[in-house]
Amino acid sequence: MALPTPLRRLAGLLPALALGFGLAASVPALAQTATPSSGLTAEQRKAIVGLIRDTLLQNPEIIQEAMIELERRNAVAQADAQRSAVTAEKARLLDPATSAIVGNPQGDVTIVEFMDYNCGFCKRAVEDVRALVKEDPKLKVVIKDFPILGPDSVEASRVAVAAMAQLQGQKYFDFHNKLMASKGRINAAKALEVAKEAGADVERLKKDMESAQTKGVIEDTVALGDRLGLTGTPAFILGDEVVFGAVGAPALKQKIEAVRKCGKTSCSG
Repeated sequence: MALPTPLRRLAGLLPALALGFGLAASVPALAQTATPSSGLTAEQRKAIVGLIRDTLLQNPEIIQEAMIELERRNAVAQADAQRSAVTAEKARLLDPATSAIVGNPQGDVTIVEFMDYNCGFCKRAVEDVRALVKEDPKLKVVIKDFPILGPDSVEASRVAVAAMAQLQGQKYFDFHNKLMASKGRINAAKALEVAKEAGADVERLKKDMESAQTKGVIEDTVALGDRLGLTGTPAFILGDEVVFGAVGAPALKQKIEAVRKCGKTSCSG
């Protein structure tokens, strides 16, 4: 009986993986459950199990190859699911009632950022977003508060969401950027301080940040992030793609230009 090629071996690795993870006893069990319609006798099934075992012992790298392929397939499936979710949630992503709109509100390309004021990578990414807005007059940026790093983040986001009623456009963007640049943990006190410097009415903010509407905006955004499968910040939505992390202005610019050209973050294929 000839050994199968590596690709064909990967296709039948369920019992092999069981063996590789120390579940050798399950391999014969899997073989014994083969139905009569398989056309294999008990001896033939035993021979196949022996062949799989010997193949793995002689070529243990097969298990690693299989796991790499499994991870690749999982990543593809996750990306497909996120693209479908982005399409389904388009209206919620762009809802001005739950977002701050900066840059060009009528821009031809929109980038949505989910951020947390205590996220170190968000602090790096804010400079990238600022540079993109300055360089690209046709870019619309939607900022969504996604406070996932503890009570301080939730407090800061309540102030920021409440500030949307008083600060719009560039004024809000300046407030946002200055708050993001603050040192140490950012909480309600720090956010109120920066908002006051930006010209907001602090007493009104203190009242609005505790309102059911403000809390509802944050809850809505957190739930939206969960539906999109967001596991960290920053997370950018461009076209139908979710881009995780502070990937840098050049990478984001490339994707923006692709969306502008063909409606997707990659025009190849």
